[in-house]
Amino acid sequence: MKHFSRCLPVLAFLWLLPPSWAHADRIKDLTTVAAMRSNQIIGFGLIVGLQGTGDGDLSYTNQSMKTLLNRMGVNQENALKDFETAVLPNKAELKNVAAVMVTADLPGMAKPGQRIDINVSAIGKATSLRGGSLLLTSMRGVDGEIYALAQGALSATAVDVGGAGSKVSVGVTTASRIPGGASVERVVDNPFDKADNVLLNVRDSDFTTASTIVRVINDKFGADVAQALDGVSITVRAPLDTTQRVSFLSMIENLDVQPGEPSARVVVNARTGTVVISRNVRVTAAAVTHGTISVTVAATNEVSQPGAFSQGQTRDVQNVDIKVTEPNKPMFLFQPGVDLRQIVDAVNQVGATPSALISILEALKSSGSLRAELVVI
Repeated sequence: MKHFSRCLPVLAFLWLLPPSWAHADRIKDLTTVAAMRSNQIIGFGLIVGLQGTGDGDLSYTNQSMKTLLNRMGVNQENALKDFETAVLPNKAELKNVAAVMVTADLPGMAKPGQRIDINVSAIGKATSLRGGSLLLTSMRGVDGEIYALAQGALSATAVDVGGAGSKVSVGVTTASRIPGGASVERVVDNPFDKADNVLLNVRDSDFTTASTIVRVINDKFGADVAQALDGVSITVRAPLDTTQRVSFLSMIENLDVQPGEPSARVVVNARTGTVVISRNVRVTAAAVTHGTISVTVAATNEVSQPGAFSQGQTRDVQNVDIKVTEPNKPMFLFQPGVDLRQIVDAVNQVGATPSALISILEALKSSGSLRAELVVI
């Protein structure tokens, strides 16, 4: 069991509404259109304008800068010699430059000219990207094609300040973002306007939710319009005309559906002591007690003074007082099939701390009494 802060214990219970109070969700909030999946793109670039926090003497940063100058027209022999002799040996000149990796998610159906956010991360010796600007960078997909071009000033809020042996860091100074920093240049092919059917994927795999969505769609638009392939995928017959298909999906995604009850789950954050228990958690008959033994050692330094005319010597004496205490923790009994409210009441009755509650839950799971998935993060 990890150590938890005694000053700010955090204990949170997620109380889900009973079925009679539960509200319906829109299909657009429960599913995603498979054709609208995002794609990851990546690029290698250079950050300039740093205040001495760049890579310095890294070979690939120097080579990249030399290649860039060559492409910019600085390709005269004398100019390149001046760069090599004046810049490369003096690595301080390139402390204002840093090599970075640029990543982004290209949304499905993104069109040329649209702007997307990008993430920039240092890969060399740079200690901070604050104040820098990204030079024009090609961003490629897994197929090697260029799908976006990135450039712009970094939006860095992290701070790393040190002096006189002290250092204060807020955030990560070697990573940053550029909102709208890339322009889409290529369309990613998708089957939305070509396939006979539209595929919907349920965000959280659940056979009950998938079955309910199919029933609601068929009740609205006719039998066999929607079919469930499994607990995640649902195929929907849609008009071939693009305009009609968009309108049809607009009507589908706004239909209300009562999703299935989520599986019983207990989520434990061992770092913060946070425990979240879903409403469907059940416990079989079990008796639980939890307590810790405290050992206190108190040392007292005293001086032993010899009697008069005894020819003795004064000695330092250390007296040690050891106390062992064990709190009187009452045992509480879980009846078969108890629900979340009874679990919370029982734990609160004995005054269990977040760390104690985590120990109790882990012990219940090991004994087979906890009818839920225990997730430790």
